[in-house]
Amino acid sequence: MQKSGLASLAIFYYDFREDQKKDLRGLISSVLVQLCYQSDSYCAILSKFYEDHANGSRHPGDNELVGCLKDILRLPGQAPIFLIVDGLDECPDTALPSPREEVLKFLEELIDMQLGNLRICVTSRPEVDIKLALEPLTFRSISLHDEKGQMEDIEKYIKSIVSTMRRWKLEHKEHVIEVLTKRADGM
Repeated sequence: MQKSGLASLAIFYYDFREDQKKDLRGLISSVLVQLCYQSDSYCAILSKFYEDHANGSRHPGDNELVGCLKDILRLPGQAPIFLIVDGLDECPDTALPSPREEVLKFLEELIDMQLGNLRICVTSRPEVDIKLALEPLTFRSISLHDEKGQMEDIEKYIKSIVSTMRRWKLEHKEHVIEVLTKRADGM
């Protein structure tokens, strides 16, 4: 659907190891770039935004970036937009306000816009603050955290990796598989 222009897709993965993937600015910047590659109309809005900020010599604030994205999302007659935010629990929840709080507030703003063409999928471990923020907003919530199939897949993966350890004794392999499977906590 994306290649044929019937839909737009933007995916952002929070990664605690990369500074650009730890906050709202990283999310918005990535989504803007991804969407602009998929639509001339979106690209025109971002180009104007770039010009308005002295061709990149004036850095916009987070609120300005959010405003630009909202302008893109409000464009009439556009194909559905699928926004996937993966690993939200990797977004730091330290400081006040925390980067995670800012992202959760942003997601709430997007949902409150009630755009018929916007679909949002957020994945995360079941952190308390994330659950509290998203539960009232969700249309459909699916938790794989404690699902039997999820745990079986994790165990199969661990077994496949440990089986490559040729020099390990069988009893050590079994112990590692048991410990890692128990401590995987759905991940």
